[in-house]
Amino acid sequence: MKWYRVARGLKFLLFATLAVAVFSFAVMSLWNWLMPAIFGTNPITFWQAVGLLLLSRILFGRFGGGPSRRMHWRRRMMERWNQMTPEEREKFSKGMTGHCGWEARSREPTA
Repeated sequence: MKWYRVARGLKFLLFATLAVAVFSFAVMSLWNWLMPAIFGTNPITFWQAVGLLLLSRILFGRFGGGPSRRMHWRRRMMERWNQMTPEEREKFSKGMTGHCGWEARSREPTA
């Protein structure tokens, strides 16, 4: 059993390294193709592309797993929806119709 976990860990490490290399090469290629022509910047190296990916992950992404913020928001909204009376639900649905792609739909199954 223990060798299976080691092999699985090595396989994950191999694929993670390959993914970082592919994404870094893509970032480097796109940067070197677009940025010097558009903004007159200098081309970047592979390791600078890795650094850009890491920086963007720190600034815009999250480290670690777990439910995303979107799922937390959805769960919270479903809890609020379940606590509303049918009249409050109808009023909310009518108020949201036409906003942000909201379409008033009945939550009750139709027969």
